[in-house]
Amino acid sequence: MSLNRRDFVKLCTGTVAGFGVSQMFHPAIRDALADTTNGGRPPVLWLSGQSCTGCSVSLLDTAHPTIADVLLKVISLNYHSTVMAGEGEVAVASIFDTVKANKGKFFLVMEGAVPTEAAGKYCIVAEYKHKEYTVAELLKMVAPEAAAVLAVGTCAAFGGIPAAKGSTTGAKSVSAFLKENKIATPVVNLSGCPPHPDWIVGTIVLALKLTQEKGLAAGLGEVVKILDADGRPNPFYGDNVHENCPHLQSYDGGKFCPSFTHKDGCRYELGCKGPGANCDSPKRKWNGGVNWCVENATCIGCTERDFPDGKSPFYSN
Repeated sequence: MSLNRRDFVKLCTGTVAGFGVSQMFHPAIRDALADTTNGGRPPVLWLSGQSCTGCSVSLLDTAHPTIADVLLKVISLNYHSTVMAGEGEVAVASIFDTVKANKGKFFLVMEGAVPTEAAGKYCIVAEYKHKEYTVAELLKMVAPEAAAVLAVGTCAAFGGIPAAKGSTTGAKSVSAFLKENKIATPVVNLSGCPPHPDWIVGTIVLALKLTQEKGLAAGLGEVVKILDADGRPNPFYGDNVHENCPHLQSYDGGKFCPSFTHKDGCRYELGCKGPGANCDSPKRKWNGGVNWCVENATCIGCTERDFPDGKSPFYSN
């Protein structure tokens, strides 16, 4: 199966004939990726700032393709402090080696917000040659040399929980941090707390496929064209949760659940933030299509720029 840009967008939204909603990612995507960069696996560096590692856990749950295929056949994950076997200076050296050997040809994934107060020392992530490195320092060193940066999770995309009211760390989003430091590398925001694994893998698919077809600069330019005003890929974030919710008919009919134990009705009066949230969770669902947020709780609007402060309180009496 050949996969052009239009087919990719259709596949992301579950509209390609022969692919059900539970199969929104098919091995054909992996095959398409195998053709990128003439069979070479593009290097990826994954740095973690102020985060709970939930975005990494989400990625590890990817099903189509499996995380084994992603890591062993699709990309070369040269650094990820949580999942890599190496540690210490040997592991950290792979960051600098990758940057030196692949300037402008590797992808940087940033998980978590970037603390800026106290010279960034709220988040020291490495020690190399007797020097401690904060995530802010590494980001300033690595991001300018990357082809693009993927800000994975709402903390990286918008600041998220580390930047919420009461924080003393000066946490900033990746985009804000790079702009402040005059780093022009393009950033793609993949918000969510955590983002769906399909959103992460699918964005990598799109970026690699287009750069293979059109060259690095032109390909990334095509990626930028499908981003929304918040820098997120429209195929994944272009749908309003409320407008696509299976309980929309109950909302329109004024039928609301009095409590979470009642399954028949809309949960807006329990605090659901679906009307102010955008992503394809109602169609894509989670855990292999088993359930999603509103199945047993409410939408808390975790994909949005104003999460969590603007979405609190998450539940209503």
